[in-house]
Amino acid sequence: MALTVFILQLAVCILAFPMYLLNFLGIWSWICRTLFPHFLAWVSVIYNEKMASKKRELFSNLQEFAGPSGKLSLLEVGCGTGTNFKFYPPGCRVTCVDPNPNFEKFLIKSIAENRHLEFERFLVAAGENMHNVADGSVDVVVCTLVLCSVKSQEQTLQEVYRVLRPGGVFCFLEHVAAKPLTWNYFWQQILDPVWFLLFNGCSLTRDTWKTLERASFSKLKLQHLQAPLSWELVRPHIFGYAVK
Repeated sequence: MALTVFILQLAVCILAFPMYLLNFLGIWSWICRTLFPHFLAWVSVIYNEKMASKKRELFSNLQEFAGPSGKLSLLEVGCGTGTNFKFYPPGCRVTCVDPNPNFEKFLIKSIAENRHLEFERFLVAAGENMHNVADGSVDVVVCTLVLCSVKSQEQTLQEVYRVLRPGGVFCFLEHVAAKPLTWNYFWQQILDPVWFLLFNGCSLTRDTWKTLERASFSKLKLQHLQAPLSWELVRPHIFGYAVK
């Protein structure tokens, strides 16, 4: 089986050679950073329609984690175009982090459409290094479809843990690897190297739940589900929360 996967991976990579050449020349990363926000703005609308009930469930109790002032301080890592904003409670103070500065103009549009929030700032930074966010300074951290593409899940979760106040909560919704020995997992393995380039560093084969289980959170509630999405490759999901 491993040999079959390798041969098919090689065949797919050969077909995608022009993309690999552009990546070697440093051109592909510029294309992705420029065009990916436009692609995500379109895809996120469809994803929100399919996953609205799960997002409402995930974010339904956020206000319970507000600090003594009653104002909820929320940090969204890998904010993208701001499609989660509509699910956040009124008066929530939102800080956004994303490594791609080209998302800012999309965020401005989302902010204008979600006047119930208090937007604080947009930081251009990777999830692995959010040094501009102080230790223990936020009540809630949110990641949706982000841990599939960070360079280091472990380091990102360490940063999430650092910026959360004691008793704060980390909410996540992520696509993950399918169960081993299934056809979906077979094709995830074959297409992953090209998918990684095509979708700006996204991986199809990450066992993200295992990384969450190894993290330092005091409580972890995690569920597996098959998302009602058209693409079989990204249907396996996890969602839940972890408390510091």
